[in-house]
Formats: sequence, structure tokens, C-alpha cells
Amino acid sequence: MKMKKFLAVLVAATTILALAGCGAKKPTDNNATSDNNATSDNSATSESEELKDDAKSEGVMTYEEYANAAVETKVVVETYVQAKQSWWDNKCTLYTQDKDGAYFIYDMPCSEEDYAKLEKGTKIKVTGYKAEWSGEVEIIDAEFEILDGNYVAEAEDVTALLGSDDLVKKQNIFASFKGLKVEASKDADGNDVAFLYKWDGSGSEGDDLYFNVSDGNKTYTFTIRAYLCGKDTDVYKAVKELKIGDTVDMEGFLYWYEGVNPHITSVTVK
Repeated sequence: MKMKKFLAVLVAATTILALAGCGAKKPTDNNATSDNNATSDNSATSESEELKDDAKSEGVMTYEEYANAAVETKVVVETYVQAKQSWWDNKCTLYTQDKDGAYFIYDMPCSEEDYAKLEKGTKIKVTGYKAEWSGEVEIIDAEFEILDGNYVAEAEDVTALLGSDDLVKKQNIFASFKGLKVEASKDADGNDVAFLYKWDGSGSEGDDLYFNVSDGNKTYTFTIRAYLCGKDTDVYKAVKELKIGDTVDMEGFLYWYEGVNPHITSVTVK
């Protein structure tokens, strides 16, 4: 794990968890009806408002410019909060995204009062430095301001990209993974189990959960980040109920650590 993040975990006992949005995926009703004209008008209005909200201010990078910028370069982006991982010691860590790509913002100075304002969809302008650790690209040493505008990304299905060089281009987006099979992990005693507390099985209730899934070709390690989805969330409880061989659909953020290591926010056993 990243040393700086590992240290933050050790001292962050009172971290505020972002519980909302972490759960076992439940079926939704797709049969709701409405007046077609009203729906069309509302959709057009909403799209127009979103396009206006997403216009970049002067001096702000597009996602492509950000992606092409060298590590340690100063970056300025406008993006939208998709989830809050944690707040501690007047610093916060955020998953953010615009319509073109995602930005993981690590340890950004933020008062507790401002942290409360960073609701899902909130538009922010972030000025900081592009960094990379074990493959994860992030923005550090940042400052921010809240702007007018709102955008919540829908999960993009990246299942077909698993194992490909194109997957990393989607890094940090809100993604979905469908039809993956739960594979065995080895606990501290060498037993086959469906999940581990911490990456090596040395943890306990309330720690991060790690579990393996495969697409039939390769096995990947997915994570329930306890700061993002703690032990009282539906998704944390759902992973503890997984069985080796289960087929699952999932949603979460396409985090990277020595390869793809998504931070999962919902799980559905098929």
C-alpha cells in the first residue's frame, strides 16, 4: 500500500465515513411511466444545463490536457464530487469526475464546515499537482473552491476492458463490473476464504476487505475501502456474505494499486 496512505490509516481513527451510496445493489423499477412530452422537455433542459455547468473556465485544463500532463506538473481542473472517502485533521480525500474522465484528490486541505458542503455532484475547482504512486494517478497539495453546477456520473461498464491496456485510461471513474466470479483467497492459516480483512488477512471487523474475482481469464483483487464504505454499510456486509464461486455484479471507483484495484461501493450476487 502507499506509505503515506498507510500512515494516514493508522492515525485516522475518527475519520468521517462517507456511508451514503455504499450498499448491496437492489433491483430498480424500470417500468415507471410519465408524459412523453414532459420527459423530453425535461431531458433537453437538463442536458442544456449540464453542458453549461461543464464549460471550463479560463485557465482550466480539459481532462485530455490533465491526462497528458507530466507527473509533478501543476494542474487546474474543474470536476464534480462523486464520493468522499474521508476527512481527518482538516484534510479530505475525494473521488471526483467530469464527463470526460476522473480525478482522485488526495489529502486536500479542507475545513470540516466545507467538507460538509461537498455533497455528491458538487462542482469544484481544484488547483494542485499531479502525482503518481504505484500506478494510481492523483492530485496532491491541492486547494479548491466550490462552484455552481452539479453532475453525478452513471457507472460505466468496463468489464470488457479488464486485462486490456485500455482499462487504465478509465482510471478513477465510477465503473461497473458484471458477471465476475468470486475466487478463493488464502487466509493467515492457509484456508480458502471468499474475502480477507486487510490485504493479508491480518485485520478484523471494520478494516478494509479484500476479495478476488475473475472474468474467466484472469483474477483481480477488489477492495471495500472502510473509509469509503464502513462496516455498517450494506456493501461491507454483502462482501462478508460472499461465497467462493458466487457470480457478482459490482459498482465502484476504478482505483489503481500495482494494477487495477477498484474500490467497490455495491455488490449484487446473481
